[in-house]
Parts: sequence; C-alpha cells; structure tokens
Amino acid sequence: MIRSAAFVLALAGLASASPALSQDLVHEPISPTFGGNPFNSNHILGIANAQNKNTDPNAVNRNDQSSIFARQLESRLLSALSSQIVDAIFGENPQEQGTITFGGQTIEFFRGLDSVTLIIRNDETGEETRIEIPLFIEVN
Repeated sequence: MIRSAAFVLALAGLASASPALSQDLVHEPISPTFGGNPFNSNHILGIANAQNKNTDPNAVNRNDQSSIFARQLESRLLSALSSQIVDAIFGENPQEQGTITFGGQTIEFFRGLDSVTLIIRNDETGEETRIEIPLFIEVN
C-alpha cells in the first residue's frame, strides 16, 4: 500500500514538473482612435450617436412646416433674383456694369471686351469672391 501511494505521488510529481504551455496575451484595441481596425469607425460612431441623449437647447427645429416653407420661399426668391441678374448681364440688352444689393451681399458686374467680371461681396465681413466669365463672340 505504501508502495502504491509512493508510486502515485511520484507520478503526480512528474506530471506537475512538466513545462506549462502558454502564449503571450496581446490586447488588440477595437477603436481606430487607439490603433484598432479603421473599418470599425462607422460602427463605433453609430453606436455612440445612438447612445447620445444630449440635445442642443439653442437648436432650431428645421423640420417644422413654417421653417420648410420659409426655406422654399427664400430659394424661389433667390432663383428669381438670379435669373434677373443673368438677364441683366447676358440678356437681349446687356448692361455694361451694374450693382445689385440684397440680403447683406452686394454683386457688382463689369463687362469687358472678352469677359464679364462678377464681384460678390459679403457686406458684413468684407469678403469678396471674383468670377470671370468669358464672352463668346457670336458670328452672324
């Protein structure tokens, strides 16, 4: 009996003395911000937006009926004004120069020999955008 107990202890000692097998633990981040897969960004952003319950208290509701109507009316008025400006520059009786002021912007145009120069100026900031439009000579 003592021999068998010694044999079992010796066998257990040999089994516990065998080398342990393992591998290194490597952390792979999920977020592309920290070196993770860049294809995860849309998924992570979608989850973050879904969990975001904060709203801007100063935000204007742009989807109510009056806002939609005001945007559509403004768009139609600007389109009509744009048509009038194009007609004044390129219509049947084109003007040599002119100035149009509306909504905090001033549009000036000058007709040259081969082009029309448009200057669009923001009256509040003074920022200017210059556009040169080439004139094509009509052959009769």
